[in-house]
Amino acid sequence: MSEERESETDSARQRFGAELRRMRETAGLSQSSIAARLRVTQTHISRLELGKRTPHLSQATILDEIFQLTEKKYFVRLCELSKEYPLGPDWYLRWAEEIEPAALVLRSWDPLLVPGLLQTEAYARLIFTGAANATPEETEARVRARLQRQSLLDQEKPPAIWALIDTWVLNRLIGGPAVMCQQLDHLLETSIRYNVHIQLVPGETVPSAGLSSGFALAQLPDGTAVVSIESAGRGEISTDQQLITHVWGAYDKIRAEALPLARSVEMIKEARDKWSSR
Repeated sequence: MSEERESETDSARQRFGAELRRMRETAGLSQSSIAARLRVTQTHISRLELGKRTPHLSQATILDEIFQLTEKKYFVRLCELSKEYPLGPDWYLRWAEEIEPAALVLRSWDPLLVPGLLQTEAYARLIFTGAANATPEETEARVRARLQRQSLLDQEKPPAIWALIDTWVLNRLIGGPAVMCQQLDHLLETSIRYNVHIQLVPGETVPSAGLSSGFALAQLPDGTAVVSIESAGRGEISTDQQLITHVWGAYDKIRAEALPLARSVEMIKEARDKWSSR
């Protein structure tokens, strides 16, 4: 995507935010009241107003209702201008933009790939390139979004990350040996962080609870737990207590089979050395 196109998108996003703030203040409404109507956090509204977050069409529609602009579709039109490329389904966007950045603890199980928060740019690009009907522009937009998502690891108080990964992921060739070496080096570097804990689970010991799909569990500051489940390109996020209990039980069963942290690091080093010799 050209720099000119990217600049136009950023400008449209900033205009959406500026108009939201102007109309909100004119109407005497707080960010919290708008957040309640959109069913998001106050932080989400703040980022929208600063032009740091791309609005969803559903949010723009509600804003038009709040400010009685439905007939003009004012915010809907601004939203359409600010949308560069769709970076994922609504359930995923909500997880990546609202749930994950606010989490105190993130637990995940990944049976097929290195988890998104720990992927290198080259590894992520190859995964997105393989998506059905992905254009080069869409691929690059998704890569940038993934790298931006990883910025939460550099927050002043980053969440605790507990990542369970199937050992077969280390041997699944993505791109070429050089890409795999770089990716495994990145895992090793990231594992040094005080808040990141990576444990490998031998493929032959993965319990049936971990064979159907990958998932993530987020613990939020207010004590709420949220689960994200993805399988065959479809997914959902939920706060349903019954589902969370089920997924948490699956996580505990998988972790019971995981290798200790130190041994996991050793295996990542061994896999890295294997790829470097090719």
